[in-house]
Amino acid sequence: MAARPSSRRLLRPLLYASAATAVGAGGLYISYRPRNIPGQEGAAVPPPKYGEGGQISVPRFPLVKSREEQIADLKKSSGIRDTVQKTKSVLSNLAGKGDATLQEAAGDQSEPYDLLIIGGGATGAGVALDAVTRGLKVAMVERDDFACGTSSKSTKLVHGGVRYLEKAVWELDYNQYKLVREALRERKYFLDTAPHLSSWLPIMIPIQKWWQAPYFWAGTKFYDFLAGSEGIEGSYFLTKSRAMDAFPMLRKDNLFGALVYYDGAHNDSRMNVSIAMTAALYGATVVNHVEVTDLIKDANGKLCGARVKDKIQERNGKKGQEFTIRAKGIVNATGPFTDSIRKMDDQSVQEIVAPSSGVHVILPGFYSPSKMGLIDPKTSDGRVIFFLPWQGNTIAGTTDAPTNITPNPIAGEEEIRWILSEIRSYLDPSLNVRRGDVLAAWSGIRPLVKDPKSKNTESLVRNHLITTSESGLLTIAGGKWTTYRQMAEETVDEALKLYNLQPKPLAQAPRISGSELIDDSAPLDGTCQTHQVRLIGAHGFSKTLFINLVQHFGVETHVAQHLVESYGDRAWTVAALSSPTEKRFPVRGIKISQLYPFIDGEVRYSIRHEYAQTAIDVLARRTRLAFLNAQAALEALPQVIDLMAEELKWDGKRKDTEWKDAVQFLASMGLAKSKLSVTRKDVEAGRAGEYDEHERKLYSRHDAPADTLESDSKLQPGEKPIIKADSPLNK
Repeated sequence: MAARPSSRRLLRPLLYASAATAVGAGGLYISYRPRNIPGQEGAAVPPPKYGEGGQISVPRFPLVKSREEQIADLKKSSGIRDTVQKTKSVLSNLAGKGDATLQEAAGDQSEPYDLLIIGGGATGAGVALDAVTRGLKVAMVERDDFACGTSSKSTKLVHGGVRYLEKAVWELDYNQYKLVREALRERKYFLDTAPHLSSWLPIMIPIQKWWQAPYFWAGTKFYDFLAGSEGIEGSYFLTKSRAMDAFPMLRKDNLFGALVYYDGAHNDSRMNVSIAMTAALYGATVVNHVEVTDLIKDANGKLCGARVKDKIQERNGKKGQEFTIRAKGIVNATGPFTDSIRKMDDQSVQEIVAPSSGVHVILPGFYSPSKMGLIDPKTSDGRVIFFLPWQGNTIAGTTDAPTNITPNPIAGEEEIRWILSEIRSYLDPSLNVRRGDVLAAWSGIRPLVKDPKSKNTESLVRNHLITTSESGLLTIAGGKWTTYRQMAEETVDEALKLYNLQPKPLAQAPRISGSELIDDSAPLDGTCQTHQVRLIGAHGFSKTLFINLVQHFGVETHVAQHLVESYGDRAWTVAALSSPTEKRFPVRGIKISQLYPFIDGEVRYSIRHEYAQTAIDVLARRTRLAFLNAQAALEALPQVIDLMAEELKWDGKRKDTEWKDAVQFLASMGLAKSKLSVTRKDVEAGRAGEYDEHERKLYSRHDAPADTLESDSKLQPGEKPIIKADSPLNK
């Protein structure tokens, strides 16, 4: 009998040890289990193979309708047919074709749209893509250009929001917690549907005190836990030496270590354009530079359409033609301008948007590692600031303050200096953080949902609000870039109920991939499938696609990498549209700026396939040159205008208009005030980079010319190595 207690005493520690081992092994498996990294797998549609004789067949992708064809479709919804179509009808009648067939076709074309979406930002484009892939007849109009506002001026992150999670825990705020969970799920969809435009990015949290380590470790691990299967690599701790190795620019004297967690980064405006163009390929009527001037109501006071005006005609010196678009339902997705559309519907409506200004600055790439970001969770005034690699440069921001709504807000000098001051506090003192290193600076307006109880915008939740007016105007407001798809899904769900619309399977969906061999499309059965609808460019994308471009077209390696990361498999088309260089290498691709990999083929592609209509459209939203370097964008402007004039048949007056408007826009990107009066001749003569002594301290990237070592100097004593008076640049 005495043996039993003895055996129990032996078994109990073994059971505890086994349980601890199992728990530990489970934790290790969860932390280090194999995971699928978006973009790392091979292309869903493999690149073309070389055939006999070394020949290769470049992919042939489906084309979107031209902008003129899209506008003609908008007019058809009101029963208006243009002169060309009427002439074709008359000729067909004379040729003996059946009137019934023609009338049936005309009747189908003049049917009202199921949904008219006002606003071509991330949310509006997302609603258009969701609705059209559910089999609805959809139109979307944008007053300016796709992503012209908030959607192009983000921090470029695809994230759940670690700061929102911290607030959710400490303030026991369920709305913040819900926002984080939703964003983490959407982050994975984001990276799956557009792997060429988005990627995972490790972000470092510097730790100054030892007691901060367990606090931040617990926070990042909870962040990993909430991500669950939608996450990727787990967060991890770095000692001081390893943190300095990963981020050499960090301040050493007060550094204890660092924690690294993972979030996503993306090219926001190109993502927005891709969503809109994917919707257009699936059959949506998508048009930019068309302004809604009035909302139309029927005899019962319900909305049934809108009056719109094509603004491009005005830019060409013509009167902007107004016409009517008929629709069963209207969705207001205008971001910061939400309340202006709501007041167009009802002047007495209470405003629901609290605009907040977020300023970002762009610094040279040497300020941060190319594959590691940084977050300062507690700045001098308690805010959060990000410091991230982006497009070869470094982006820093953001501020958060109430603001007025303007089309192109300008970043204030005080806000720029605040960001630079915060940067200095965590970078090594040997690094001279200068105002002249700011290559671009902009202010974006966040359309936060107004909370009457909040005292400042920083405490507002970035979740969204869907509301409906008595006349039937459906408004989607608030939210953040990461959750655009979820916002669109909920908006379309509400629209189906509100307007009694019937979704249906999308028959004969286009092969977006351009391949008939592999069907990689989502099952479009009338339900929401946007979580697996790949965007244009995603199907044939892989991390090694750039090698095919280099081998086939002879473009530079860094240019090919840029094209693949910006256009995915459509990089084949962009490279094909690029001009020969008349050099041994590169064979194709004339750069529009020698500092960046943007080439002439991108300008042609953006016009023919992405509805770019102005020089600003190209410099800011198709390429990102205006956001990366305002001065470089100014210097590239003559070449861009000439390329667009050739494609769009601009006359001299239109080219002058483009020059003036683009220079004014670059002022909102941080261009020096003295450059606002610069002429095209000044730029072409190389005088655009000259500054007086005051502006040199603000905008110049380098100090005044320094002395040369006497032993190496070829100058006369006392002569400075500056551009001489007889230089061709000064003539």
